[in-house]
Amino acid sequence: MFEFLLSNPKAAILAAFALGLLIGSFLNVVILRLPKRLEWQWKHDSRELLELTEPYDPAPPGIVIESSHCPHCAHKLAAWENIPLLSFLALRGRCRACKTPISWQYPAVELITGLLFAACVWRFGVGWPAGLGLVFSALLVVLAGIDLRTTLLPDQLTYPLLWLGLLASVAGIYVDPTAALLGAAAGYLSLWSVYWLFKLITGKEGMGYGDFKLLAALGAWCGIKAVLPILLMSSLVGAVIGSVWLLIKGRDRATPIPFGPYLAIAGWIHFILATDLLGLFLKWIAPH
Repeated sequence: MFEFLLSNPKAAILAAFALGLLIGSFLNVVILRLPKRLEWQWKHDSRELLELTEPYDPAPPGIVIESSHCPHCAHKLAAWENIPLLSFLALRGRCRACKTPISWQYPAVELITGLLFAACVWRFGVGWPAGLGLVFSALLVVLAGIDLRTTLLPDQLTYPLLWLGLLASVAGIYVDPTAALLGAAAGYLSLWSVYWLFKLITGKEGMGYGDFKLLAALGAWCGIKAVLPILLMSSLVGAVIGSVWLLIKGRDRATPIPFGPYLAIAGWIHFILATDLLGLFLKWIAPH
């Protein structure tokens, strides 16, 4: 099979897309269940530290063991109801049992993950660079999804992303170790500096520490030269999408908007199109 995919790029891209749909279905579970489990664990640890009486508070559903079910009526999904994209279309976007509309998050995450996986294989071919690229893409999808829903970027995801980027640099898969280490440091310290400068001037927190760690991870994967372009691109994407979102929701500019999804978008684009983007950026800042 591996040799077949090596000799048939189109088949490899199609296989990556199909794999992405399946992985995207699992990523939906992580996006929905991980924050609840983390919150439950934080409360449990806090009560234990403060020596408070432990109330009856059963743990939320697990990420792997518990089967998928409707969040409204607890209807357990049959195998045919859990097929990425196709089940959503077959059910016409509604639960088979209670007819409650199914969130568009489910097919959107599945489709996005499939497209990102296909793009990785298109960019890198079949091999370690593409394989690690799939992991990179999946983690960014989960982080963006969780941040959009909860404004959290869990350490349980940002740290593995950071360390995987640094380890990949040891083998020189994307960038060399020096560029990765400097990229991680520059990514963290740049937003850390902005955070404290903003707080000193306004007395408010403009972003969370998770954003520092996410940009550090992106710097580890893409190198120090990528940090500034990623920051600029994410700011531009955030300004455009954020303004449209506020307009649609009818909210003012004081409404907090998670920055993690825009960092994830910019970081992934740079990861796939690094050479072209860097050339365009250098021409923009030094046209002559």
